Order: sequence, then C-alpha cells, then structure tokens
Amino acid sequence: MTQKPCSKPLHRLIRVFAPTALIVVGVLGITANAHAAGSRLWATGGITSVNGAAGGGTTTWALLNGYASDNQSTVNISPSTVRTDDLNINSLGIGFDWHNRVGLTLAENMLHVQPLHTNIRQQNLGLKVRLYGEALYSPLGQFSAGARYTHNSDFAIPRRLGASDASGVDYYLAWSKVFLAAIAGRNVLLNATARATRANQIGLLGFGGDRNNGYDVLGEFGAGVFLDPHWLIGGEYKQQPNNLSAVNADEWKTIFVAYVPNHYLAITGAYVDLGAVAGLTHQTGYFISLQTGF
Repeated sequence: MTQKPCSKPLHRLIRVFAPTALIVVGVLGITANAHAAGSRLWATGGITSVNGAAGGGTTTWALLNGYASDNQSTVNISPSTVRTDDLNINSLGIGFDWHNRVGLTLAENMLHVQPLHTNIRQQNLGLKVRLYGEALYSPLGQFSAGARYTHNSDFAIPRRLGASDASGVDYYLAWSKVFLAAIAGRNVLLNATARATRANQIGLLGFGGDRNNGYDVLGEFGAGVFLDPHWLIGGEYKQQPNNLSAVNADEWKTIFVAYVPNHYLAITGAYVDLGAVAGLTHQTGYFISLQTGF
C-alpha cells in the first residue's frame, strides 16, 4: 500500500513551534513535582535513543524517559553521537515524562557522510503511552505503545536513491520487564518491540522506495544485566526495512555499558555495527551518550 507523504503544513508547524515546545516541556518538568528526579529504580529510565525515545541507544523500549513515578514528572536532555568508519550521527533529544504514563520526545539528528562531505538532517517528534503494568513490579512487565513522526530536511540524496517521501510516521508496541535476581543474583532487563515502519535507516534516507513503499512490521530486541545499581551492560538488535534498490540496509547491533551514578545522570558507551548504510558497507564504530534529568 502506498503511503502519502506527511503534509507540509504539519512539518512547518513542528519547525515553528519546536523551540517553544522545548521551553514549555522544561517549565512543565520543573514545576510539575518537587521530587523532579523521580523515584524509580536507577537505570530503569533507559538510555535516550538516537530518535529521542527511551531505549537502549538504537532501539525503543517500553520504559519512559526519566524516573517519574505515578505522581511525578521529569524532563531529560541527552546529546549523543554515533561514529563509524565513514559516518557520524549526532543527536540531541529532550523528553518529558508525565506521571510515568505519557512521554513526549523531541530530537534532532545530523548524519555526516564523510566520503561525500554531505550532511543530512532530520527532526523527530514522538509520543509514548504506558498501556499496562510496570517493568519492575508487574508479573507481566510493562507494555507501551507509541508513534514517532520524522521529517528529513535534506531530501536530495534520499530522493536520488529512490526514497518516496521526506516524512513518515512509525508506530510501535513495546514490552519491557526487569527480572529480579535472574542471573547469578543480578537483575536482568529484557525488551521486545514490534515496529511498523517505512523508514530507511530510521528516516535518514527518507521513507519508502522503489522496492517497497508500504509498511513493514519489524522487531527490536534488547537485554541488559545490572552488575549493581549503577552499572548496566547489554546488547541490542534492530531490524531495518529494505525499501531501496540502490542500497541495502542491514540490521543494527550494539553492545553497551551504562553508568548511572544517580537519578540525574547517565553515561553510556557502546560498540555499534550498523552494517551497510547509504551504500557504505561494514559501518562499525562506537556510540556515546550523556543523559541528564530533573
């Protein structure tokens, strides 16, 4: 089924009001609750992924950004970078978590293709809603649903590669669960997400294409082991659609280490294997993220 591109008025609205939205989100986070850092278990706020949502760096989890409990709200800000042999992806994300129920995220990505001396920018606006349960205390874990609108601001190269649209919307259903004392007395976090998408390389190469212009339902998976309350090690696996005849897309794989000294700060480093991106093969390197919340 062919997906029509998102309307230009919607994109203009986001570009005009995004700076104001960032300010409003910040004010809401400061004034919503005196216990702004939140009270959930450390490291269960996830890592801010490259698209702004709480996850493991490249995947989206059912968890919401920050540590807000059912009567708290938090704001998180996270700069991150992915560096591979030929690519750099720099991201800045901000997320607002209302009562551990609704999450709103904004993120800006910049892809730099070194061999071509080319930059590709995109903006992300995401909404995530916790549907059921809680990752730590509920026997069945936590289920969340979400949608993410992405606009590619530099569409010339994706268009030449065969991409159909500069904008698109991803929809997902995610499950996360923390298992207490599961491995050698250590807590274990598992996540599985089903994502309906047309995005080529998370939208950096546009949406849809000459090979396939409809939605694919793909999987994202993550697992982590808490060495102690401050350290989390784990890995991720993210499937990608192959919509473009000109370039192939491989699964993304990461191995990460996160250090969470308190509720206000998280530092993450990861080895990443992005496979083939924009016709450049064997893109391996590292991911670094700094996340702060209040």
